[in-house]
Amino acid sequence: MGNNILDALNVRVDGSGDEILVLAHGVGTDQSAWKMILPFFTPYYRVILYDLVCAGSVNPDYFDFRRYTTLDPYVDDLLCILDTLRVTRCAYVGHSLSAMIGLLASIRRPDLFSKLILIGASPRFLNDRDYHGGFEQGEIEMFFKAMEENYEALVNGFAPLAVGADVPEAVREFSRTLFNMRPDISLFVSRTVFSSDFRGILGLVKVPCCIIQTASDVSVPLSVANYLKAHLGGETTVEILNTEGHLPHLTRPNELYRVLRRALSR
Repeated sequence: MGNNILDALNVRVDGSGDEILVLAHGVGTDQSAWKMILPFFTPYYRVILYDLVCAGSVNPDYFDFRRYTTLDPYVDDLLCILDTLRVTRCAYVGHSLSAMIGLLASIRRPDLFSKLILIGASPRFLNDRDYHGGFEQGEIEMFFKAMEENYEALVNGFAPLAVGADVPEAVREFSRTLFNMRPDISLFVSRTVFSSDFRGILGLVKVPCCIIQTASDVSVPLSVANYLKAHLGGETTVEILNTEGHLPHLTRPNELYRVLRRALSR
């Protein structure tokens, strides 16, 4: 991508105000996931949105299977965007995978981030001897197998589970962005995510964090939010939304906005 990263990843800056807010989406969505949240913040912030290179809205030719084997190149992309836009300080909201990207970026460049807000974040999805991530290895392998055999059926079954709450419009929207992803890229990124373990770096994060978690999330159990609070190296708060699912920005945007405003004002 090189100097073309702003175009390649559909970078957009919206709103007015002196402070900068980054909204970073998770796997299976794109920046359109923030469409119901964005209008709340544009009167007060310059809001930066972009698409992860794996998103269906990005030319798949930009996804280098040899490069994007860890989260580090995703961090490179984020920092390159911020440097290209000459951002020297920002608040960062990251959903799911992008929550981890934000944590890793803050370790490299702590002065760049005033606050990290992590929605549906998990440092490890697999269960371990003393850690409940939510999934056993066998369950993950079955998920990958289903994805390989029939991506359409997998999406049709997974989207309602991930959304959780009874919000048909959110299921349709999440299904749309999942279907926009090329299946081989979706599988590759899923393998990267589910094989990652970031528990060992949490103590290196010194930027203040707010963890936002729904009361019931099929992808991330509540115990993970408590684990993050106990192990992150800086001041950390936890906010529990009284709703279900992994995508509260699609299902409960008003409620999420109120929590985000509270977190940003601290």
